[in-house]
Amino acid sequence: MTAGAPTGGSAGEPAGDSTGAVASPPPIRVLIVDDQPLIRHSLRLIVDGEPDLAAVGEAESGEEAVARAEELRPDLVLMDVRMPGGDGIEATRRIVSIAALESTRVLVLSMFELDEYVDAALRAGASGFLLKDAPPEQLADAIRRTHSGESLFAPSILARLVEEYLGRSAPPTSNGLGALTSREAEVLTLIGRGLSNDEIASRLVISMGTVKTHIGSVRAKLHARDRAQLVIAAYEHGLLRPRR
Repeated sequence: MTAGAPTGGSAGEPAGDSTGAVASPPPIRVLIVDDQPLIRHSLRLIVDGEPDLAAVGEAESGEEAVARAEELRPDLVLMDVRMPGGDGIEATRRIVSIAALESTRVLVLSMFELDEYVDAALRAGASGFLLKDAPPEQLADAIRRTHSGESLFAPSILARLVEEYLGRSAPPTSNGLGALTSREAEVLTLIGRGLSNDEIASRLVISMGTVKTHIGSVRAKLHARDRAQLVIAAYEHGLLRPRR
């Protein structure tokens, strides 16, 4: 071998691990939005404490959240609801309507279970909800699940959403369900009950890949942006009914 000749890969190939190990995927990029500096700092510590998450920016108002989202194009926005200078509801609506942010998800953090803005935030396009008193590991899991498309709902918030909001909305209709197969309708029903993809696969005794295929098909047929809208659809189309 000629002295000084490279010992690893072919010419033009990037240097890498000689063991052939695959590089880790890039971290989930998170924008933190809250009007209270202490809460922003606490959330940043939690996010940056996880190897697969990274806080890429902060905003203290809804208006600033939209601007920072357009600038940073994060994978996920942790969104407070009640803020001066533009609330989280309008900010969520604007963020999900921006074409360049089509893949950005919004996870709303609510201080109270009975926050009257939670319903509106869901309608605005939020992909999930979590109470601010959730433990750090639950928040980290919520970020991962929401980013992967498994929109997260705190069970108590889901129950309130169904009973207090959808219970007052227009009567359920089956319009649009004719396009769904019986299996797809079954999957939609389980989504409406708050089950995760893993739980749906276990309940129906099918593979995770099959579950994801069914969900993708249902979303396309019902023109639902994400799982959050599928939960609404399950009730609006009469597959589930709120308790009276």
